[in-house]
Amino acid sequence: MVRRLAVLLAAAVILSGCTEQRLFAVRAVAAGVPSLAPFFEEDGSLGTDETKLRPEQAHSGLQQGNTPGLYGGTQKPKVCDVDRLKDFLTDPRNRQKAREWARIVGIEPDRIEGYINDLTPVLLRHDTLVKNHDYKKGKAVAFDALLEAGIAVLVNDQGLPAVKCSCGNPLQSFDKDPEKISVKFEDGNKKWDGYEKSDVVTVKPAPEPLERIALIDVDNPDQGINRPVGSSGENDEPFDATKQHAVPRVAGMTFDQASQRLSELGLAAAFSDGLPPGDTAVTGSDPGPGTELRFGEAVTLSVADDGEEPGTPPKPDPSDGPPTDDDPTSDGPTTDGPATDEPTTSGPTTDGPTSSDPTTDDPGTGDPDTGGPTSDEPTTDRPTTGEPTTIEPTTAVPTTPTTSSTPPTVEPTSAEPTSAEPTSAEPTRSEPVTSEPASSAPGSSGAPASGESAVGAA
Repeated sequence: MVRRLAVLLAAAVILSGCTEQRLFAVRAVAAGVPSLAPFFEEDGSLGTDETKLRPEQAHSGLQQGNTPGLYGGTQKPKVCDVDRLKDFLTDPRNRQKAREWARIVGIEPDRIEGYINDLTPVLLRHDTLVKNHDYKKGKAVAFDALLEAGIAVLVNDQGLPAVKCSCGNPLQSFDKDPEKISVKFEDGNKKWDGYEKSDVVTVKPAPEPLERIALIDVDNPDQGINRPVGSSGENDEPFDATKQHAVPRVAGMTFDQASQRLSELGLAAAFSDGLPPGDTAVTGSDPGPGTELRFGEAVTLSVADDGEEPGTPPKPDPSDGPPTDDDPTSDGPTTDGPATDEPTTSGPTTDGPTSSDPTTDDPGTGDPDTGGPTSDEPTTDRPTTGEPTTIEPTTAVPTTPTTSSTPPTVEPTSAEPTSAEPTSAEPTRSEPVTSEPASSAPGSSGAPASGESAVGAA
């Protein structure tokens, strides 16, 4: 027994150690703290951070690069000296650094200047996970980092952090599970005020290349800044960040389309369980359409189950209230009474009967019984898709109609529908429905003749 207890304890210790090892070590990088091995000498000449900017509470751990208000801006002098960074990396004396820098970015060294021209300086408003790079012994060395809010970065046209301004280090997207990180506060990077692991953000690419980035003025949060991509603030356009925007109807769009539409209105797209594939069909939103929200506030999107494709009729949006007449149904006619103007989805539409068959004055049952349903039998109580019986119309067949009112191709011995179009029993005098045409039995003396047009549109 003692040995067994010892083995169990040892196993528990090993398992706990394995659990700890499965966490990804992430190095904290505080605003204003110089890097130990930067690409560029971190003396404040290349860029400066906002060291007093507290992290904002995140509405979602994963955010797309087009999220309005994801980043901040300022009217102060340049937070990133883009020209100085270009001069440094194109200087022949820094050829090896430029080669490694370009390798991380994924371009040729001779394209560095054009690449930097397309980047946009911003300030982080959230503690943000990235893959950072030191420069050691002639090589770029990658490490996972958590950048504090207030750090100045250059972002690309997908809204992804690409360069840390103060040191010139190239950045890439964080590619690990953000739920399994262990942040290390060391090398002078002490835990900062406002740090909450639950508010850490990972940025994913915007669904479409950006032309402008909607920023929040960090010195005046009631004011926004529209900054053209590739500019450093000289073409900024301020706007009122307190203005309310109505949530649009997004049901039926793909996730990327809905995200883009919300972004155009200054609203953020969120999802309760990570970001789904961009072509996933959206079924609704919370809050629902018409709700007024301030710039940057989040709209949580609900999406279709796996296997449903965009373009198919969306499930009813619970935030829209009860369905209207424009919403398709799938269960056939309701029990509220027959409809005379529109067929439901369980009835024929384009493959309906010819003009010789009545289309709107047909009974909704498939059983001829002994003389057709009377006015005391509501036709909508019978399912329209059920198996019709094969009772032969003997004494119940009227003798008055002529051959011109009887379809010539119908056998009077069976009411079984054909494979092309459903059939049904003879029409009644007063209970019209729209589910099925009558073609299998002779009509009464009041039925329309073959030359009459059908009542109502299919």
